[in-house]
Parts: sequence; structure tokens; C-alpha cells
Amino acid sequence: MSLLEVKNLVVEFPGRRGTLRALDDISFSIAPGEILGVVGESGAGKSLTGAAIIGLLEPPGRVASGQILLEGQRIDNLGHEEMRHIRGRRIGAIFQDPLTSLNPLYTVGRQLTETILAHLPVNAAEARQRAIQLLKDTGIPAAEERIDHYPHQFSGGMRQRVVIALALAAEPKLIVADEPTTALDVSIQAQIITLLKNICKSRGAAVMLITHDMGVIAETCDRVAVLYAGRVAEIGPVHDVINQPSHPYTAGLMASIPDMEQDRERLNQIDGAMPRLNAIPQGCAYNPRCPQKFDRCMTDRPDLMSAGNTRAACWLHAADNAKVAA
Repeated sequence: MSLLEVKNLVVEFPGRRGTLRALDDISFSIAPGEILGVVGESGAGKSLTGAAIIGLLEPPGRVASGQILLEGQRIDNLGHEEMRHIRGRRIGAIFQDPLTSLNPLYTVGRQLTETILAHLPVNAAEARQRAIQLLKDTGIPAAEERIDHYPHQFSGGMRQRVVIALALAAEPKLIVADEPTTALDVSIQAQIITLLKNICKSRGAAVMLITHDMGVIAETCDRVAVLYAGRVAEIGPVHDVINQPSHPYTAGLMASIPDMEQDRERLNQIDGAMPRLNAIPQGCAYNPRCPQKFDRCMTDRPDLMSAGNTRAACWLHAADNAKVAA
């Protein structure tokens, strides 16, 4: 059974000039212990998907339809108080900037112990010991001393380790990590990624890893979902999506990564830009930029369909496809 199931999720933002649909019919699942990568351009809906799962959509954003199931229990329709018990206890979150996740006026020890006491049946002394162990597990040296330090006394990489410890404090089954390595240098990135992988393996936690970095995805994830304009363009095992992309958008993303072994005068790029939410084209949202489009792409929206080892929302893989070049 899947740990997390997202079924036909639609997120809308009502406004004075109409309703903007930011996520449009997104579906995927995450198995226990699995790391699912979520990639796409800025504005594709990656962070919004994570926010919908942990119940932190900014008003007036709302889940308009679809379902989010955690261990078979529907959580998208829960009230604020009920969701608070799930957030932290069953779903942990790691955000891009650790300084926005940590209170500068509290020691990291106080923040960790408060989280542990709120979710687990332990006393204050046990909570402090758990907090010290969490700091040790996340690679912070001299944890017994550092637990009484404030966030500003840690470096960027160490702060991100504290945030990971905070996300793991109540032993959640799922961690939503929203670009956890973006603000860090490459060597620290590698350490944080290794840490996430090891902790997931030892604790059996699943991770939804949201990032722009295909290198991080290739190194870390079991499967990857590629988002475009609030829709899933392709989803499948990370090796297949990277090496044999089935959707023209995924192929364009992969071709945009510079190859160190080749000299070239021009870098590959995907021409154009992702459509605004109030101007998403009919048919496939990618059709204005797609080099392989044909008539059906302009009129009918494709759903995810089997494309070898992956699933892609592209009419090139339709069984009844009669291609007519545009």
C-alpha cells in the first residue's frame, strides 16, 4: 500500500478577475521508504504541491477537488487543529531557507524539545536526550554543547542539519523537502543529500524531494515526477526519465544540462517560457514550445499514459495515434 496518494489534485486561487488554477489534476503516489523527486521550472507547481500535502496553502489558495491520502486516511479536508497533529507527527517538512524555519529567539534545543513534547509521550529530560541524539544523527559535532546555541551561531550547512533534525523530531513517516540544498555550496549539498538518504534508509521514512537540480535528483531519488504548468508531464524511475525521457519537455530539460565532455558553441535551451496561469493553451500546455507537436496536441489534453518504463502525458505515446505534423 502507498504511504501517500495524491489523486486528481486541483488547487485554485480565486481572485477579482476570476479563478486561477495553479495545479490541474495532479496524481502520484509515494511508497514507504521511497524518495520521489519533483522537478520543473519555476512556477510549475512544485512547492505548491508540497504545501497542499502539508496543509500550508497560502490563502486564498484552496484544494478545489481531488484527494490527498496518507496511509489511507484522507487529509486534505481536515480542519486546522486536526492537521496540526498530523504535521510534525506524521509529515515532516524541510524548507529552502533554514532561517525562516528556526525561531532566532529560541535555542535550537528548545525548538527541538518543544516539537518532541508536542507529539511524543515523553518527559522534558527524555525530550532533551532525544534532541541531542537527533543532532548527533544529523552530523552536528559536540551536540551536548551545541544544543544550547541559537540559530545565528550555526553556519548555513549546520542550520540546515538542525532543520532536518527538527523535521525528524517526531519520527514522521513522510518528509516534504522543498529545495533543501539550494542555499548551500556543492560540498555541503552532497553531505545533506547523503544525510537524507541514510536517515530515510535507517528510519524507513519516505521523502518528497522538490528541487531544480537534476544532479541532486539523479543522486538521491528512486523515482522522479516532472511538472509543467501545474500538470505532471512525466513520472517514472529516475534512471529511465534521465536517460530515456519520453516527454519532449523532459528531453528538453535533460538536453539543457551542459555536457562536460563536449565542446559546443551554443548551449541547448527550450525556447519560449512556461504559460501564465491565466493563459494556459488548449490541448497540451507544452504545445507552443514543443518541436514535435501535431494537430491533436493543439486540441486535446493528454493524460499520463504508458511510455516504456515511464508514464508521460504526451500524444506521441497514444496507441491510436495517427501523427499529422503541425
